[in-house]
Amino acid sequence: MDPQTQQNAAENSHDPIPTSVVVDIHSLTSEDTDPKLLRESAGSESCCILRIPHSLARINLKAYEPKIVSIGPYHHGKEHLKMAQQHKRRFLKFLVAKMQEKGTNPQELVNAVSTLEGDIRGSYSEDLGLVSEELVEMMVLDGCFILTLFLVVSGKVVYTNLDDPIFRMPWILPSIRADLLLLENQVPYVLLQALFETSNLVTSSCLNELAFEFFDYSLQKPETFWEKHYSLEAKHLLDLIRKTFVPVTCQRSIKEANGFLGFVLSAKKLHLRGIKFKPRMNTDSILDIRFSNGVLHIPPVVMDDFTATVFLNCVAFEQLYADSSNHITSYVAFMACLINEESDAAFLSERRILENYFGTEEEVSRFYKSIGKDVALDLERSYLAKVFEGVNEYSSKGFHVHCAEFVHTHFDSPWTFASSFAALLLLMFAALQVFFAAYSYFKPPKDK
Repeated sequence: MDPQTQQNAAENSHDPIPTSVVVDIHSLTSEDTDPKLLRESAGSESCCILRIPHSLARINLKAYEPKIVSIGPYHHGKEHLKMAQQHKRRFLKFLVAKMQEKGTNPQELVNAVSTLEGDIRGSYSEDLGLVSEELVEMMVLDGCFILTLFLVVSGKVVYTNLDDPIFRMPWILPSIRADLLLLENQVPYVLLQALFETSNLVTSSCLNELAFEFFDYSLQKPETFWEKHYSLEAKHLLDLIRKTFVPVTCQRSIKEANGFLGFVLSAKKLHLRGIKFKPRMNTDSILDIRFSNGVLHIPPVVMDDFTATVFLNCVAFEQLYADSSNHITSYVAFMACLINEESDAAFLSERRILENYFGTEEEVSRFYKSIGKDVALDLERSYLAKVFEGVNEYSSKGFHVHCAEFVHTHFDSPWTFASSFAALLLLMFAALQVFFAAYSYFKPPKDK
């Protein structure tokens, strides 16, 4: 570099900051720049209705979006959901009439919601951008729509419009049930409880009981199962149903890590290493997986679109809500390990562990592969930590592993069995031939 160039560079390095760039540091910290899509308090215990992040939504976007009805603010106003708004007003009119028949002032519904406005806003991770009147109106319509569904389906009140398509067309109610269990399609449970108590239409049953009767059409559980959960407390409907999956024996625990605590092999590979699979019939929860003496006892699970939707949204809730346990995430992660390929799904179906109404075995394996992506799971805090550890330890060493591998290598199918049996016969004949030859050599027959 010549001296003139060096001098110019030195001069340029000390150029003053252009006065045309003016940034006021105070403007960067003003409230107007606060994020609207994620409130500062979104990590609090009260904030329990959150947006699905792109890392999870890209797996199956349709599994997180309502198909029939929007509940709450996140999907409100979408074109394909507007028809349900008419049904909400029709249901509210029906509910108001029933309340008036019992002498209850229906205006109390609005008053009950108004007193909860702060709690309602705090339940959502976003700034809703709604004035008080708009928010209260939305919550009254959506909450009363849900409450009316529960009351009518449970038979607690008689609905006189027999031609209402919601109850007459067989595909609508199952779709609504799925919509009501989407994380982005929730209202706070305290809101539903307040509307239920204010309506004063049912005093012999609790709200949990009505909710369970409504969802039982899709979950298919005995009445004794639901009775155990009448006193459950929940953040919203998704959380309520999620908690019914968790058996009392599956409490959260912390397991010290060792050399065997890690993800397990697929079902067929574990089978090749001597582990047996049996359906666990004497349990209320599909999460209640046990492992003992080389046998995995797994409760049968019905795999269909509804189950897939519930799993995806429960996992999303457990990932996003810091105060939630990780039971569904742990279960799904374990099943994702087992169902790594199409043949694994077929294997579990043959053993009556997987009842597949979801699609082909390939679609089932693809679902479990995708649901585990971008999901954080601390195995040490998983309720299945001992199962992960026990399966890995059993399948990694011991005579039973080599014995199982030998059996599956040589006797796994009729053809391998036939060829192995033929080889064994040839080996036996050869051994006998050698024996008799040696015997005749060392002990020749005596001449008479």
